[in-house]
Amino acid sequence: MDVGLPFAIGAALVWGVYIFVLKRSFSGYPPAGLTVLINAAAIAWFLPVTVATTDFGGPSPVDDPAGALAALGQSIAGVDPAAVAVVAGTAAATAAAFVLFLRAIETGDVSYVTPINKVVPMFVLPLEVLLLGEVLAPIQVAGVLVATAAVYVANYEPGSLLAPIAGAVRSRPAQLALVSAACYALADLGKRVALQELAIPGTLWVPLLLAAAGLVLLPGAIRNPPAVTRRDAPKFLAAGAVVAIGEHLTTVAFAALPASVASPVINTQAIVAVVLGGVVLGERYFRIRLLAALLAVIGVTMIAL
Repeated sequence: MDVGLPFAIGAALVWGVYIFVLKRSFSGYPPAGLTVLINAAAIAWFLPVTVATTDFGGPSPVDDPAGALAALGQSIAGVDPAAVAVVAGTAAATAAAFVLFLRAIETGDVSYVTPINKVVPMFVLPLEVLLLGEVLAPIQVAGVLVATAAVYVANYEPGSLLAPIAGAVRSRPAQLALVSAACYALADLGKRVALQELAIPGTLWVPLLLAAAGLVLLPGAIRNPPAVTRRDAPKFLAAGAVVAIGEHLTTVAFAALPASVASPVINTQAIVAVVLGGVVLGERYFRIRLLAALLAVIGVTMIAL
């Protein structure tokens, strides 16, 4: 637990900054195309790490490129079908969650559906306990609940606190946001299974997941391709580097922690993003965001006990 928690906190910070940068610098780009391009940049940054640290059971690609390529082909041929299924399922769940959330905000207010979409850990906790037999101490379960509440509060705007949840019974956008959260939870469970039960190397998992998610979103990117200007090209490279770092930290966290612990901690990224928005851009409801940050600190502390 102690090994993975700092990486989960680091991932939350990196992803929070990433969300903030996306909002400021890439607001005009179509989401699917934007994700595909940034994922491609992230793979380009991370691939040398994968090649340098992954043993493909053959000669070095530097000393013998042809032999290394042949060994890689043999490794691919001998891949465990369960591992392929987990990678594909995790990527599909991530892409489905992304698309469902986009549809939710197309038909409903962002301030209404976003808090619902951030209750991902509330799905992860029971699923991991029921399907994977995970056991958490009562104080850790309480910490997960507090951290989840913090993420909900961070995305909340004044009104009736429970209105988004209550409206989910009859609101189509709210229902889509809730299904999106469930899909994100399945993706988190997939990461835990891939990295712990199947022991897929973390440096191999990162490009596999990025590439698989990019392939799922590629048809949407082709239908509505982003027009990247030469001035924006360095921003895509920088965003790709941030994603590579964020995915690496996330991977280390899920390899060491239960998904029901890693998920709420990493999802506090939303709090980082909205607090940055309040400090840098002077966005509204900053006191509520600070309350959410305090709840997040309390929740993570309880998890760490």
